[in-house]
Amino acid sequence: MRENGGQYTHAAVWTVMAVARLGNGDEAVELFHLLNPINHTRSAADVERYKAEPYATAADVYSHPAHIGRAGWTWYTGSAGWMYRAGLESILGLKRHGTSFELDPCIPTAWPEYSIVWRFGRTRYEIAVSNPQHRCRGIAEAELDGNPVDPAAIPLVDDGTTHQVRVVVGEREHGARSTPGRGMAPRD
Repeated sequence: MRENGGQYTHAAVWTVMAVARLGNGDEAVELFHLLNPINHTRSAADVERYKAEPYATAADVYSHPAHIGRAGWTWYTGSAGWMYRAGLESILGLKRHGTSFELDPCIPTAWPEYSIVWRFGRTRYEIAVSNPQHRCRGIAEAELDGNPVDPAAIPLVDDGTTHQVRVVVGEREHGARSTPGRGMAPRD
């Protein structure tokens, strides 16, 4: 009933993260939606089958004929943390690195934009990401408070103010300062 059948959420979330790392935002988000507990509880019949909270990630979803579609081991799993990381880090691309953070999204081509409001101590970061070229990944440009910034090393400070971060997904124009690995196809 558990890891050997149905949905073993730890491994399934790692698959989402791997697909995002390969650069396919369309597939990564589609898989993320399949795992999202809210999508297992869209109707009364779904709620009756799933038998778990729609806001708590289950460790697994059973495939045994007597319990097909039923969630197991909610609140007792690291799957919730992995789901959070898959969404925030692998898809939206926000990763902290000590005194800096990175934005390296891998999103569906259909997403025109998204935003993140992130509080770091007393400081608020308002992050706006646009996708005018309808790409899954790559950074065409990035700014912090109106100034160009390396999207792989955006300064992280706790100064009690609000900082504006703007990122444009796409291919960097020729002649623009490049950031290694951005907008390139995955290496074999």
